[in-house]
Amino acid sequence: MEATAYARFQRFGTRKVAQVLKEIRGKSVLQAEQMLPLMPRACGGMIAKTVRSAAANLTIKARLAGKTLVPEKVYIKSCWSGQGPMGQMRRVMPAPQGRANTFKRKVCHLTVTVSDEAGR
Repeated sequence: MEATAYARFQRFGTRKVAQVLKEIRGKSVLQAEQMLPLMPRACGGMIAKTVRSAAANLTIKARLAGKTLVPEKVYIKSCWSGQGPMGQMRRVMPAPQGRANTFKRKVCHLTVTVSDEAGR
């Protein structure tokens, strides 16, 4: 049995989020929750929140199916981040000779899938 949680339109770069996700992929949820506060990235809190949400979704699914779920046996089956739309958050940066250059703020979508089987 598996469950998924999404975090969409998060103000972090996709590549930096992917670096953290690579470290927790395949680990148990308890291990990931211990590792994430120690990661030197600002996106660790957002990823931890999404992992907890996916684990809670799995708990609800198991309860509805009449199964008991052991928290130590919940693993992160897959997790990835994709680029979100950058067109809506254009910002202006001052440029030489009174001009203004536009730059786009990076936005990412995060998906975390947890499972009660250790399928690494």
